[in-house]
Amino acid sequence: MKVCVLQMDVVKGDREANRNTVRRMTAQAMSAACPPDVLVLPELWSTGYDLERARELSSPMGGDDAAFLGSLAREYHVAFAGGSVLSESDGAVHNRAQVIERDGRYVTGYDKVHLFRLMDEHRYLAPGRERCLFDMGGMRCALAVCYDIRFCEFIRALAVNGAEVLFVSAEWPAVRREHWETLLRARAVENEMYVVACNRCGTSGAENFAGSSMIIAPDGTVLAHAGEQEEIAGAELELSSVRRMRETVPVFFDRVPELYC
Repeated sequence: MKVCVLQMDVVKGDREANRNTVRRMTAQAMSAACPPDVLVLPELWSTGYDLERARELSSPMGGDDAAFLGSLAREYHVAFAGGSVLSESDGAVHNRAQVIERDGRYVTGYDKVHLFRLMDEHRYLAPGRERCLFDMGGMRCALAVCYDIRFCEFIRALAVNGAEVLFVSAEWPAVRREHWETLLRARAVENEMYVVACNRCGTSGAENFAGSSMIIAPDGTVLAHAGEQEEIAGAELELSSVRRMRETVPVFFDRVPELYC
């Protein structure tokens, strides 16, 4: 399964400008001699952190943005795994990562569980309450959004429940770039899984975003590492690499969970 991250700048509150960027970068990625099977977008790719207008910019279940990605998926025969949007359900707005299959079908979504107080998410958004696992390209996959990667027990729960690939969408600030890179590699190594992480780049107000999107192998090898500007980065994921690593260092057999809480 070949994956590409679309590391893009995001214009706050301007859905049409951001969709144009996604159209352009999708066309660029799919023009490669060996086009990807899966594309990954950053957190809140369609609106950015315009949280004061979160209810206005959201759509029921994130359906407007899912329909847009569905049209691109059908046009280019490519799936989207991750890339979160403002999604309204049951009277609340969530930060929802979405999975869209190659035929344009909406497969599943994940509402960000851990809300980031430093960017006031808790004031405008409701937290999710469920994990999300799904199958894609013959591999068991899971979703996480930005701040989630600081919670090792949450990511471990995904791995214990079968996840072999973790797709991460983020708007991670440049001031904590080293945390981003370290945490992603740690989550890959300790769970012996692929981590495919797409961060935004650029600026929004006074905030600079790190870029540095990464694709990391189950042994911690960095397969792709984007810079600070808009960039498409890709790598091939092989299920055999996950299984081989988990057989070589059998951490899941050697766990003693009764001592962990």
